[in-house]
Amino acid sequence: MPINQAKLADAYRHDGFVSPVPLLKPKDAAAQRAAMESVEAAYGPLHYVSKVHTLLDFAADLATDERVLDAVEALLGPDIMLFDVTYIVKEPHQPSHASWHQDLTYWGFSTDDQVSMWLALSPATVESGCMRMLPGSHRQGQIDHEDVSDPNNVLYRGQTVKDVAEEQAVYCPLAPGEASFHHGWTLHASMPNMSDDRRIGLNVQFIAPSVEQRINRQETATLVRGEDRFGYYEPDIFATGVMDEDAVARHMELDARRKQTWASA
Repeated sequence: MPINQAKLADAYRHDGFVSPVPLLKPKDAAAQRAAMESVEAAYGPLHYVSKVHTLLDFAADLATDERVLDAVEALLGPDIMLFDVTYIVKEPHQPSHASWHQDLTYWGFSTDDQVSMWLALSPATVESGCMRMLPGSHRQGQIDHEDVSDPNNVLYRGQTVKDVAEEQAVYCPLAPGEASFHHGWTLHASMPNMSDDRRIGLNVQFIAPSVEQRINRQETATLVRGEDRFGYYEPDIFATGVMDEDAVARHMELDARRKQTWASA
């Protein structure tokens, strides 16, 4: 079914997120999950490995699928750069969670012309710890965060917004193949996975070409639709296979750059 771009954009402007958005057939989501888990079996966990589109061709293909880019264009405009692709995994019956936070707080971007996609490759239910969003919170702009020491918080710095009006939050369950899209200032969180299955999602970050990286100018991003009139970023080299030796060597540097940005913000 074609994406209704106007309806998508209206909901996004009003609430700061839109969910669910059907993108893949269940069998295609299952194939993506199988491919991802086969890599994990051979090479180790992929949870929160940044720039995974430079390591795995099937992740690069999914992040740049025309259905994905059509949805992003409705929210961001015709010029789209791919900034990062990451699997986010919650193992079953584990205490891992994400505290209330805003994505853009520690990313160093000059503007908020950014969109996050979370695409489910396994069921993301209330039981398995799907995301919760606070509608309209993107209109508040940046909110103060505290770095909280919590070994079960999946966020890199444990960044947390306190005193959130949780009674106003809504759950965003997703079936495999469905996605949510949210604004960088939208407050969101997720609870532990209490289900019997892994909760697996592909998290993709898109930015407009006009967005500068102010903290670490060595960060990379790649034009995937439209035109880049600014030239702020060195493009990534997308994977053409699975964990190729040259790609793995390049990825070590890319991952170090990402972590340097988070640590310096």
